[in-house]
Amino acid sequence: MDHGILVPDWPAPPGVRAAVTTRRMDGRSQVPFDRMNLGARCGDDAAAVAANRAALVDALQLPSAPSWLQQVHGIDVVDADCAVVEGEPRADAAVSREGGAVLAVLTADCLPLLFCADDAAAIAVAHAGWRGLAAGVIEATLARLACANGRVLAWIGPAIGVASYEVGEEVRAAFVDADAGAARAFETSRPGHWRCDLEALARRRLAAAGVTSVFGGGFDTFADTRFYSYRREARTGRFASLVWREPSAS
Repeated sequence: MDHGILVPDWPAPPGVRAAVTTRRMDGRSQVPFDRMNLGARCGDDAAAVAANRAALVDALQLPSAPSWLQQVHGIDVVDADCAVVEGEPRADAAVSREGGAVLAVLTADCLPLLFCADDAAAIAVAHAGWRGLAAGVIEATLARLACANGRVLAWIGPAIGVASYEVGEEVRAAFVDADAGAARAFETSRPGHWRCDLEALARRRLAAAGVTSVFGGGFDTFADTRFYSYRREARTGRFASLVWREPSAS
């Protein structure tokens, strides 16, 4: 950790960089969004969010402003190299093959995933709440990444941990009805309720897709106050998981 920034521990190829922000970074947001809220749709002051986003570019020495998304718990994937869309596109993942593009997702318990090709030819990012994960956001992102899945590196970012994440039967059924083996990612907590291991579900889907180089994980945003957690505080901010290629990597 450096100045409130978490640097992913994964063997990304030269030219690929990544970072995760935390609420410990210097920022303009006030309680309950203190301090480095980057989410524009969670009730924070718009000027504070804009200032935080501008400060992020300087803090990480980014080659460009992040390509923010309007996340909707779906499986749509944006190509960040195409013509700029006015505003923030409604999507939950993004890909890029050009140096200088900065991909980002915002979370506060959902699962962020970073991807890159082992030769740095392409990068991607995905936001995977349980709905998006069950619907196939990982598979959709890999398809748009357009390289052999066996050559993809994936990093699993901070999300709510199994000990803190109780769900109802509908969530379990969304996974188990399609894949009986997914039952291993759920533990009974009380009648009709389960502890859900989002990380295990993501790893299972990555393995099924042929992605074997998977890193990260082991976080719990609910228990770790470095991160925003919707389940812990409800009215709270969002932190960002980012991946980019240096312009020289083009």
